[in-house]
Amino acid sequence: MSQQEAWAGFVGGNWEHEIDVRDFIQKNYTPYDGDESFLAGPTENTSKLWDEVMDLFQQEREHNGVLDMDTDLVSTIISHPAGYIDQPLEKIVGLQTEKPLKRALMVNGGIRMAVAACKQNGYEVDPEIVNIYTNYRKTHNAGVFDCYTPEMRACRHSHIITGLPDAYGRGRIIGDYRRVALYGVDRLIEEKKAEHAGTQKTMNEATIRHREELAEQIRALQELGQLGKIYGFDISKPAKSFQEAVQWLYFGYLAAVKEQNGAAMSIGRNSTFLDIYAERDLKNGVITEAEAQEIIDHLVMKLRMVKFARTPEYNELFSGDPQWVTESIGGMGVDGRSMVTKTAFRYLHTLENMGTSPEPNLTVLWSTRLPEGFKRYCAKISITTSSIQYENDDLMRVYHGDDYAIACCVSSMRIGKEMQFFGARANLAKCLLYAINGGRDEKTGEQVG
Repeated sequence: MSQQEAWAGFVGGNWEHEIDVRDFIQKNYTPYDGDESFLAGPTENTSKLWDEVMDLFQQEREHNGVLDMDTDLVSTIISHPAGYIDQPLEKIVGLQTEKPLKRALMVNGGIRMAVAACKQNGYEVDPEIVNIYTNYRKTHNAGVFDCYTPEMRACRHSHIITGLPDAYGRGRIIGDYRRVALYGVDRLIEEKKAEHAGTQKTMNEATIRHREELAEQIRALQELGQLGKIYGFDISKPAKSFQEAVQWLYFGYLAAVKEQNGAAMSIGRNSTFLDIYAERDLKNGVITEAEAQEIIDHLVMKLRMVKFARTPEYNELFSGDPQWVTESIGGMGVDGRSMVTKTAFRYLHTLENMGTSPEPNLTVLWSTRLPEGFKRYCAKISITTSSIQYENDDLMRVYHGDDYAIACCVSSMRIGKEMQFFGARANLAKCLLYAINGGRDEKTGEQVG
């Protein structure tokens, strides 16, 4: 199917000629001002599949919170064969490894952290992998420690500050996974190749770094295409249906969580984008409302199953094994239109169809001008599930426009255009004590500052 066939029925614009997802959304989405009366309950497949997932979660709890861990295969976008829960029942497919809830081995952040995470749960990383990433392949963690000054090391050791870049340096980033669905991988690769060719000719440090990073992005996009093929899909071209749009978008996110285990791996702001495909398919009789809800239910089910191998220190700091798969919903457009769609309702309805869950972190971008029906439904779901987070859209829209999302729990950024490094936390009581006693640590007797 050609690009134009995949885009049939969409209003054209700048998005056709440039990578501009916001322009596509603004020209094509349908605001919804009604209530939740149109929603459909779970399908038989959803109920059966969710029962299987709940059984897996129970097994995980019985194994002290970790069902299985990879110890001899370093995770990459294409490192593992296809994995399924129950393939005939799944409308959206893709797991981080070849088995559900098996935690991947991610060592590029730091080999010692990977070893510690495995050891905490009774697993041992392959000694050859430890040797390679200790003696031959430098990790992020090792690089950060090389940059610490003696003063920084002393403050870290005495816990005046925690949450430093050595453990959380992957920080927060929200990839624009919608681009995979709208354009297909081939178009994204073409754009990156053009960007690489268009870099300035002066061979200074900044240009060399820029070219190298673009080349790595191109390789990653090529691997993303291979990931689709592993599961039997050709994502080189744009998605041509609602189900494909959700699947293509999820493959983009899956590639990220197969390669990165950042403290927050948020998924973005997708309900308004995906609703464009849902509305087209519903109008053309391709799907029913029950099928549209089923697809969103199965996407959210996959997001609930995202897991990382965490260190003991991480688990002490963050309870409940969080991944912060934050999905931002609603908000207002800068043109004054509500960005609430029927798919915004469908996302929240997953909490009714499949029960409460902390993940994905469903976050409503709240405005006093949101449609009354949506505000009432949010209140209803909050009362019954306590599973919705709220952020002030009226405040953040002024800074970021209307194509931003929440990373982690509160950090806002424009999707696909910004990232944040994880900040440290200061022990203010200890800092005050140090200020009083001249920088001496009362517990150890060490002179820290």
